[in-house]
Amino acid sequence: MQPFIPPGYSLPLNWTVDFLFPVLLKIVQNIEDVVIRPEDIQMLREHKDDRMLFLTNHPTTAEPPLVHHIGKLMGTRFRYMASRQVFDWSWGLVGKVISQLGAFSVIAGINDRDSFKAARSVLAEPGGKLVLFPEGEPTSGENDSLMPFQPGIAQLGFWAMDDARKADEMADIIIQPGFIKYIVKGTEAEIRNHLRESAMRLESKLSIDPGNKNLLRRFLTIGRVLLEQAEKEYHIPTASKSDFDYRIGRVRHAILDNVAEKIKAPNYDLHGDAIHKLRQLFALHEMLSIGYPDEKMKKLSKDELEWVHGELVKAFDFIVIKKDYLVSRPTPERFYECLARIESYLYGKKPRALGGEPSHLPRKAHVFFAKPFPISEYWSTEKRARKTGVEKMIRRLQNDIQGMLNNALDLSQPLVRPGDIGDEDH
Repeated sequence: MQPFIPPGYSLPLNWTVDFLFPVLLKIVQNIEDVVIRPEDIQMLREHKDDRMLFLTNHPTTAEPPLVHHIGKLMGTRFRYMASRQVFDWSWGLVGKVISQLGAFSVIAGINDRDSFKAARSVLAEPGGKLVLFPEGEPTSGENDSLMPFQPGIAQLGFWAMDDARKADEMADIIIQPGFIKYIVKGTEAEIRNHLRESAMRLESKLSIDPGNKNLLRRFLTIGRVLLEQAEKEYHIPTASKSDFDYRIGRVRHAILDNVAEKIKAPNYDLHGDAIHKLRQLFALHEMLSIGYPDEKMKKLSKDELEWVHGELVKAFDFIVIKKDYLVSRPTPERFYECLARIESYLYGKKPRALGGEPSHLPRKAHVFFAKPFPISEYWSTEKRARKTGVEKMIRRLQNDIQGMLNNALDLSQPLVRPGDIGDEDH
């Protein structure tokens, strides 16, 4: 299987996607509206002819098509670095389409020289524009939180700046941070009714009596029952019933460590954090799936690969299920994110954040932009200054995107008073 998929460009396909964008976005992502301020569009157009590295949050699979639309509004086209496994979705059809829209592949966890070379080449060209998602893969599925940023994105920008300055000593690359916030459309009554019906189906399958619990308590009860089942499945001794986060943490680590042992994962850190473990194992699964040659890795059959993927999806669900995330701000969006995790685990559905079915109810996408800045503010050819520059640029990106996330929280209001979990017995 081909390890690297280079970017292509089909003008007819780009025109077709532009023309059908509202319809495709509705069918594939159930997004009906994209909201961008006119002054932001004008600001972006001022950089139409500049080299640009565009970075945004990446909680779902909806961000790449939205960024494609942003490129059209700018009057330009972006190139994209996308996970190699995405090119094999839908028997390779997704790969054929996105490669002709400017995407090229990257294999996480290795020194993917072909991919890095392509990225540097895009940004070194006059007017070149590249999209990167600093949270990397897998996507979190949580719109109101950010995964730790991959430090390599700043280093990649510095390498591209090195290349650009070789041809033009005045060359620069504009860094444009963005943030996308999704809002569920519908009246409060419609949303409540749909969530209650969804909870009822889950409770019926799990033989749970909802009693007179409020909506938040019902979701927490469903989560607790699933947690107890997982503890039993993975032979985890019972811990304090009140320490939900500790118990769920033990489950996610048990799943990940079991997978690592079965596939003989090289350089696996048993004491690492769950996100690092998940990223490493997803990267190994991707390499095994595409037949990437590595003598350190154990060869797996198709059935074994499917088992690994299924277990990693379970771990993914448990990593992003956080009690406090829902309880602290029980908005419609967070309820639906929780519902997606539960349905993925209970029904074996492919998680929405990993390319599964679209949102239950229609959504609106709000796109925000921080102030762009030139990479030359942080870039240097001196080794020590360069290392410091990478660290400072990553911090700025994190602060900019986190700031936009915080400012967007008030676009949606809680359905239940935060912290109101009612009473377990009522």
